[in-house]
Amino acid sequence: MSKPLQRREKLRADLILAAERIIAERGLSGLKTRDLAREIGCANGAVYNLVADMDELILRVGSRTLRRLDEALSAAESAGAPLPQETLVRIALAYCDFAAENLQLWRALFEHRMEADKVVPDWSVDDQMRLFRHIYQPLVSLFPKRGPEELEITARSLFSAVHGMVALGLEQKLVAVPLPALRKEIAGLVRAMIDGLIAPAGQNRAAAGS
Repeated sequence: MSKPLQRREKLRADLILAAERIIAERGLSGLKTRDLAREIGCANGAVYNLVADMDELILRVGSRTLRRLDEALSAAESAGAPLPQETLVRIALAYCDFAAENLQLWRALFEHRMEADKVVPDWSVDDQMRLFRHIYQPLVSLFPKRGPEELEITARSLFSAVHGMVALGLEQKLVAVPLPALRKEIAGLVRAMIDGLIAPAGQNRAAAGS
């Protein structure tokens, strides 16, 4: 790689790291081109020689956040007995803990909105969808007779329920919930949802035997 290309790649990496630091400190609304340019030592306009636009930059930061979240969820999977229900509980709690520890970067994943005529690039979609394997695999063990589409819907529903509790629980307003209490409620929610999904099958078997 030529020296100009090496310099550009270094500046691009510095830009993404600078954006990550700013979002972590000030939130997504605090991300300004002039601050980024000052951080990496270039002119304002030069920022857009390194990324196509602010959308790409935010998505690049988001990919870094998702990779760290992926690592946290992987660690939670292997942190206890491989019982699918308890694995799902550990994953949900790891998600809550990650959000609490990386609040502004986590919020940015959901606050960022692209213009209606712009398409989220495939690499960003792949980064997002890859995380669902942590939920999907335990569900396969719990519900071996369900097809992929049904399992995917269940995985999304479970994620939505946990995400909603985390988002409301960490809201820094009247609805905020202390983290230990939030973790307890999330664990209870996941267990109740799984018990509720398993129960109909058991009830059907009992009815058939009566």
